[in-house]
Amino acid sequence: MAEVDLSDAEKIYIIHGVQDNCREDGRGCEDYRHIELETGLLSNTTGSARVRLANTDILAGVKAELGKPAPDKPNKGRLEFFVDCSANATPAFEGRGGEELSAEIGNILTRTYDCPSCFDLEALCIIPEEQCWVLYVDVLLLECGGNLFDVASVAVKAALYNTKIPKVTVSRDEGLVDLEISDDPYDVQKVEVRSAPCIVTVCKIGHSHTVDASLKEEACCLARLTMGVTEKGTVTGLRKEGNGSLDPASLEDMMQTDLHLDFFKNWTLDTESQSK
Repeated sequence: MAEVDLSDAEKIYIIHGVQDNCREDGRGCEDYRHIELETGLLSNTTGSARVRLANTDILAGVKAELGKPAPDKPNKGRLEFFVDCSANATPAFEGRGGEELSAEIGNILTRTYDCPSCFDLEALCIIPEEQCWVLYVDVLLLECGGNLFDVASVAVKAALYNTKIPKVTVSRDEGLVDLEISDDPYDVQKVEVRSAPCIVTVCKIGHSHTVDASLKEEACCLARLTMGVTEKGTVTGLRKEGNGSLDPASLEDMMQTDLHLDFFKNWTLDTESQSK
């Protein structure tokens, strides 16, 4: 994670502001910064999206390829994530720093989407145990301005929403199976993402908690709770980070915060290209 050096006076200023529900940029503790979203940017992908949140800039692309279902999920397609933290985003990503963060974001995306009720992998299966669509989701971090996990999940959901998979016709002749992939750009299958989760990170700063923390606020964070949340408020993944402790009351309070974030649950569903 990219870090900034703050003096003790700066940390006290930020902590006191959060406790008074007035952050240094004027937001309240449960307010997000302005977000911009574009889809369909990359012509060599099946779907793509770019999301900017303040100084955080993330690009996601999806490529659909035919493959074999996993042995333990013979009637489902596959969803695989690869994250690349560009060293141009911040010097902290040079060398092992970028690799560790890439693996961390990739792992939490995998765990967040590994929920039967949040993403229909059965719709990606063509022939059980033999052929399915594999969606390779590449996430590229272009600029770092805090709140990376949330923005990465938004970019992934938008890219999946933008994904158009060619329809496949299966024919059998004397025991032989033939797959015919449509080359009609309008004869496609859309990926259903209405129940797909977004990640919400809640940071504990002082005795209060915030969403969408900036880099400076992350430097003051004692502990953070990262949750995968669907539009119905179902938590699909949960992880606690940081050296600070969370008592049961604080934990329950932080988990309730995501129930008010309708913005993160529904914004990708209305239009192909938008700015919010």
